[in-house]
Amino acid sequence: MKTDLDSLRSTGSERPVRPQRLLLVDDDARLRNSFRLLLAQPGRDIAEAATVVRALALLQDIEYDLVLLDIGLPDGSGLDVLHWLQKHQPATSVLMVSGQREQDAAVRALRHGALDFLRKPDDLDQLSGRVERTLQRQVLQREHAEMTRQLAKSERLHRFLVERSPDIVYTLDPEGCFVFLNPRIESLLGHDVQATLGRHFAEIVHPDDRLLARYAFAERRSDHRASTNVEIRVLANSAARPDLPPRYLVVAVSALGVYADADAEGSGPRRFLGSYGVIRDITERKRAEETINFQAFHDQLTHLPNRRLFTDRLALALAQAERRGLMVGVMFIDLDRFKLVNDTHGHLQGDELLRSFAQRLRACVRAGDTVARLGGDEFTVLLPDLAKVDDAQAVVRKLLLELEKPFPVGNHDFHATASVGIAIYPRDGLTAVQLIQNADIAMYQVKANGRNGGRLFTPDMNHNYTQRLELENELRRAIVAGEFVAYYQPQVSLLEGCIVGVELLIRWQHPRRGLLLPGEFIDLAEETGLICGLSDWVLDQACRQLVLWRAAGHRRLRVAVNLSPLDLGRADIVERVTGPMRAHAVPFGSLEVEITENMLLQDTPGVMAALDSLRRHGVRISIDDFGTRYSSLNYLQRMPIYALKIDQSFVHDLVPGEPVSPIVQAIVGIARGFDLHLVAEGVETGYQLETLKALGCNEMQGYLIGAPMPAAEMTALLASPLSWPTRPLPLFD
Repeated sequence: MKTDLDSLRSTGSERPVRPQRLLLVDDDARLRNSFRLLLAQPGRDIAEAATVVRALALLQDIEYDLVLLDIGLPDGSGLDVLHWLQKHQPATSVLMVSGQREQDAAVRALRHGALDFLRKPDDLDQLSGRVERTLQRQVLQREHAEMTRQLAKSERLHRFLVERSPDIVYTLDPEGCFVFLNPRIESLLGHDVQATLGRHFAEIVHPDDRLLARYAFAERRSDHRASTNVEIRVLANSAARPDLPPRYLVVAVSALGVYADADAEGSGPRRFLGSYGVIRDITERKRAEETINFQAFHDQLTHLPNRRLFTDRLALALAQAERRGLMVGVMFIDLDRFKLVNDTHGHLQGDELLRSFAQRLRACVRAGDTVARLGGDEFTVLLPDLAKVDDAQAVVRKLLLELEKPFPVGNHDFHATASVGIAIYPRDGLTAVQLIQNADIAMYQVKANGRNGGRLFTPDMNHNYTQRLELENELRRAIVAGEFVAYYQPQVSLLEGCIVGVELLIRWQHPRRGLLLPGEFIDLAEETGLICGLSDWVLDQACRQLVLWRAAGHRRLRVAVNLSPLDLGRADIVERVTGPMRAHAVPFGSLEVEITENMLLQDTPGVMAALDSLRRHGVRISIDDFGTRYSSLNYLQRMPIYALKIDQSFVHDLVPGEPVSPIVQAIVGIARGFDLHLVAEGVETGYQLETLKALGCNEMQGYLIGAPMPAAEMTALLASPLSWPTRPLPLFD
């Protein structure tokens, strides 16, 4: 014999099964297509709409089971569609899909009937599972609705519905004590039904919510003013684990008063019998709201407060400091050379470095301080209630000491440094905006002076900061306008007695400041990422001029250019170097790129592969300023290095009457041992030239040989039969 539930299930199953209908409402056609491919299954009809008007037109003709609804649409808000559904098709389930900037709207959508919220693009991998659960819930709801229809006239089956309800159903007597509870209270809250009957409702309500519960649980109104969906915290699992602290769930309570007439004829005043209500579990909704709120105020990568929350806390700290007469510190921190990690190791490793840095930074501050990530590699720290300025500087010293330990990046160690600027309230500003800006200015002063340190803001920095911003804007315009010129410095071979190469050195022909040397703008170009545009110009200019010189008969001449670490870290570095070579038909082996040692210290497969590829394309690789960094003989053996350049700082140490630096002798020996070409730069005296020649270095450049000069002057020098030497060289100056 079938049970009542079985009978109802069989009755519903005899109806023809229609396909599940889904409507995708999003103005991004590619995203809709991705949704369709992800959700397509036999027995599903999927329609699409890109606007509010189109979505409403479809909804008026067809009733859909599920609508995936974007909030931001070209002709309105997805909330308009949600409101229409609530009024005309309340049985249709809605999943909201929105971006980071629409989180407040997403919270309103959840409160107005949306079942769930997906943040794009981060949560889209959960889309399929959430849709499956939503559609399954719809099947259960339809079965429940069918049962409700079939059982409407049966008191016995009505009780069955109440007892099987997914919500807690209760009644209270006039004094507020439970006189009926369905079994759902046991599975949801862990309270035994019989033990709870006769108890006052306040016993299961959070103490802070009891005043609110008085008007929700024990509602006396029975009209449209009755309480609906009042959020209250109720006690859960109190008897199961008395050793644990109380645990509360957030529920939505809806109730109304129950009355009876005073006499059988229905006349006279009504008599209050108690309250009837429903308690619905809204844990998932609250969790979704908390997630949205967290995302609105926190950085998703590091889970630190974001700019919005940091600014709010700073404003509060300033108000308290004004009352107490204390100082507030603001630190602006930039992780040095972070772009190199992203470009060399990839964004996943860069993200891991940021998370590790955030952890170390939090370990350097007090529990009441706030560490925030503004974006990229920029962090801020709020130091409230400072007694003296040195307290902020102590945090900087602690951080720099912590950064002496390397970070694991991929399979290698990365030694990170940071530039820190500090602004102090009220000395350096009275508002949050002023303090953050001045700390930022101080940070840039640290960067301009070599990075890896901290500085307090001073008023004179404003002028330097304004100049830097002005120069940055001018540099951007200069790249577009082509305000750069190429200078060339000759490299001579003492054995051959002629110029064998030139090094291209960029100059900026500034319209107001005149000719600027690289030291006045290259660091800024690297900080702002503009260096790649300059390098592209240098490579093209070098290849163009080299072909002209070789066509004039200088067929053994080579041209050297400098590459930045940011250049070598780019995935397209090989194409950026070889492209101009192909465009100008540069012969094999005549272009040389100079890189610094620290570019090889990362020792990543990407760098090695790029260098190998450049060598196969006929590009010579030289190590510039050799010996000034953390030299390693290991990379000289494994990497395709063609030449070493002795740094001018070692050459300048060669003076009469002083012993020859053992470093220079060691570099010469290393080059000879590894069979590498050797060039000395910065040669300015005859003594330096003869000493280097005696040590075995026969190729050099410097002001003794020739200063950097425009292409026309270099062309004339190359054409001169006495191009080297142009004058007698004294052995001693």
